[in-house]
Amino acid sequence: MATPAPHFVDEILEEIFLRLPTPAELARASTACPRFHRIITDRPFLRRFRKLHPPPLLGFVDGSRFLPVQAPHPSAPLARAFADAADFTYSFVPGCSRWVPCDARDGRVLLRGSITYSSTKLAVCDPLSRRYVLLPLIPKEMTAQQHCLADFGHKLATIGKDEDETSFKVVWTVLCGSKLMVFVYNSVTTEWSTSSSAFSVADPSWQNLGNLSRSSYLDGCFYWGSVWEDKLLVLDTRNMEFSTIDSGHIMQLVDLPGKTWCFSSAVDGTKGAVEMFTLVSDQDHAEPSFHLCHTIQQNNGESSDEWKLKSIISLPLGFGYCTVDEAEGFMFLLRNRELQPAGYVEDLIISVEVKTSELKNLCGATRFHVDRGFHSYFGFPLSKPSL
Repeated sequence: MATPAPHFVDEILEEIFLRLPTPAELARASTACPRFHRIITDRPFLRRFRKLHPPPLLGFVDGSRFLPVQAPHPSAPLARAFADAADFTYSFVPGCSRWVPCDARDGRVLLRGSITYSSTKLAVCDPLSRRYVLLPLIPKEMTAQQHCLADFGHKLATIGKDEDETSFKVVWTVLCGSKLMVFVYNSVTTEWSTSSSAFSVADPSWQNLGNLSRSSYLDGCFYWGSVWEDKLLVLDTRNMEFSTIDSGHIMQLVDLPGKTWCFSSAVDGTKGAVEMFTLVSDQDHAEPSFHLCHTIQQNNGESSDEWKLKSIISLPLGFGYCTVDEAEGFMFLLRNRELQPAGYVEDLIISVEVKTSELKNLCGATRFHVDRGFHSYFGFPLSKPSL
């Protein structure tokens, strides 16, 4: 009997590996022999595997640390191994004495150095492979005519589904005079550009500008909640156009006495719909309670009447809560109990699954006050460098 051609054997092995239930088991299989490792770490195979298996949550990026998820979370062993192998001090990135992470996506971390307007140092790195890209400064001719009043931070975005997996965008949102503008770096062209349109904020109903520093990213769009009481601001990174979605009906759906709207975030749920998790506090009791209100608006309609209340999730009493991040079908919350005399807060990061409303404890953290954000980190440690 003739020996099967090597490429046929590889194809059969690929089909077997695709049926492994978790990335952790795939990682163990890759250590069996060099042939298994070569097949499993190949980009086309990993692309197929990701379509069948969502990337596992490994932990959270905060300052110069990485907080791996802890047991009993199923990704805990993989997260510990990843934390030992990766470098989240970013010492391998030159050009700045201290880099501060400001976003994380697709196995990459966006770093910020100087905070000087128009001369901000930025880098994108892969902490596992220790590869990095230093971004050029924004050309002075693009900013010379702009008077920056507020900087709402830098965010990572994807280029598009048909592009190379190593490509990315960096989006910087700023308030220039009465206009909200975005500057965009494209890793394919290696150049900065500015949006074709700006969004006017001169309307006297404009409130809570500080909330623009907190956005949700979903399917190529950034969503800002609680900018107005009745609007969501949307930036589509594919055409760099701003738009708004009526959201005033959301709070009318929430039947809680003494409710205070804390923050709304877009979450990954039903295709063709906008879904929101709104963190609400109820101040009518001796001990304030917190709830997550899950609402949905089908077909991105403009009428606020199209919002439907799916559920109200009551969070455990005795704690304060704030939103941390949202990605891959989960909302992440920071839960704290009390302010310690030294000024430190005892925190716990928890997840809420959008489809099931299930709450899980992920990892503990102690940080000074509550002034730095956490960025969820999903990834396949077997992947080849993302840069």
